[in-house]
Amino acid sequence: MELFQSAKQRLGWDNKRFATVLILSLIILPASILLVTISRSSTFSGTGGFSITQILKGKFRQQELREHLASPPSVAPTPSPGFRTQQDSSNRNDEALLDGLLMSPEADEPSCLSRHQSYRKHSPHKPSSYLISKLRKYEDLHRQCGPGTKSYKRAIRKLTKLDRVDRDHSSSEEYCKYVIWLPANGLGNRMISIASTFLFALLTERVLLLHQRPDMEDLFCEPFPNSSWVLPVDKFPLQKEFWDEKDRHSHSIGSLMQNESSRGQASSYLFVNVNHGRYDGDNVFYCDRGQASIEKIPWLIMLSDQYYAPAFFVMKRFEKEVIKMFPEKQTVFHHLGRYLFHPSNQAWGLIKRFYRAYLEKADQRIGLQIRVFNPKTVPFQTVMDQILKCSSKENNILPKLDDAKPVGTSQSGNGTSSKAILAVSLYSEYYEHIKNMYWTKPTVEGDVIGVYQPSHEEYQKFGDNMHNMKAWAEISLLSTCDVLVTSAWSTFGYVAQGLGGLKPWILHKANDQNVPNPACVEDLSMEPCFHFPPTCDCDTDEKVDAGALVPYLRHCKDLNWGVKLVE
Repeated sequence: MELFQSAKQRLGWDNKRFATVLILSLIILPASILLVTISRSSTFSGTGGFSITQILKGKFRQQELREHLASPPSVAPTPSPGFRTQQDSSNRNDEALLDGLLMSPEADEPSCLSRHQSYRKHSPHKPSSYLISKLRKYEDLHRQCGPGTKSYKRAIRKLTKLDRVDRDHSSSEEYCKYVIWLPANGLGNRMISIASTFLFALLTERVLLLHQRPDMEDLFCEPFPNSSWVLPVDKFPLQKEFWDEKDRHSHSIGSLMQNESSRGQASSYLFVNVNHGRYDGDNVFYCDRGQASIEKIPWLIMLSDQYYAPAFFVMKRFEKEVIKMFPEKQTVFHHLGRYLFHPSNQAWGLIKRFYRAYLEKADQRIGLQIRVFNPKTVPFQTVMDQILKCSSKENNILPKLDDAKPVGTSQSGNGTSSKAILAVSLYSEYYEHIKNMYWTKPTVEGDVIGVYQPSHEEYQKFGDNMHNMKAWAEISLLSTCDVLVTSAWSTFGYVAQGLGGLKPWILHKANDQNVPNPACVEDLSMEPCFHFPPTCDCDTDEKVDAGALVPYLRHCKDLNWGVKLVE
């Protein structure tokens, strides 16, 4: 105290001033020593920290600093498949953004959780840099021409006032072109046709807009940044014409090509009906001359339930461009589907809860997608025998049962492998039968088996939003499997295999009480099948075999007149 009193007298300070200086010194000196010590080590301890010098220089906002200090150190991600987020680690940034398919969408995380979270394996199939550049260019176009923009409002005014468009006097700034997708059939058909129509939009620099009916609301997140792909139907002038079959036919591309006098006229809109089995004249859409006739028509309205993307690979007008986008030809739906279709938060909740409860901890996930198109003529036992013949007798897909041991005998193996069997069907009988099998008998290898079914709706419900929500959740869950068995002709299965990058085993279509022999066949690729490709040559009108035109287009294993892309 005498030392402090002497210093105070020499400096001539009063008691209050001296006390203030003393307190500040006692605070600053220890803090300075601490900062010097910490600065000798570059970062905080713990994975994912940032340097103290960065904090002092203001490189992190206060909110970011609070969040970092309040959070535990980041943990290295578990091997795929498994839950991941975009924040897992720097070496998974490409995976979170699907190797460049997606832009970094931090701002939309609360509105679309599934864009930042996934249970699928990381895909070994990389998108081409050219496809990525096309997607970025398209996003700019959609932002410029999408609903609510000046360009869109201008295009609507022209469509409302005139049935003719002066194409020569439309400036490039004002001239936006659109393709409107109309829904047809079930969710699987809709998703493969949306992907095909989006590819058409990429190739022709059109803006894709969906006519979204109530049964499709809140299934998907908006795929394009800062814009919507949903057509504002209530304000669209042609909504009555959408479902008027007579008007669709009279304003179709087929009618345009057949009517010589109208070819030189510039209609403001045109229907393209490439739905299966309807308006064969509209198949001119798959010809270069048909594309030339619609190139500058502002509004195309597309009705299709088909995966018609393979057709672009054999059209001279698009062949080089589409091959440049997809040098690995079997990845068209794989890349476009993962880019476009992200489950909404409601759908993601269904997926996440089921996966974490039943599938997450399994060493292997086996998906069985069982679709019976004619249950009245094909008995349950026939289909069940076919499933078991395919997955147990012909191929080692399902774990083999140890029939030599009596019921109740303990597992004969080490029991170190756990397998989850995901049974997806409208009916519960198949799930119950398989679950009973593995409950009442041990497996040869001593595997721990779980059998699960998310829902059993009994029949396909058209126009039902919750039915479609469950279907979308089940498609997504199937896409997380390691092995997949699907049903012939099923677009539901096509979507699951494409999103998951899986080459499935396909159950042949049974038509009576006899089990097909063989029961199933391994698919050629993960691509969906184009069920009804054009069958006439564009130049000669002679019959052609679409599966013999190019080496990378082959007949489908489940439908011999259909074609699909292969490597």
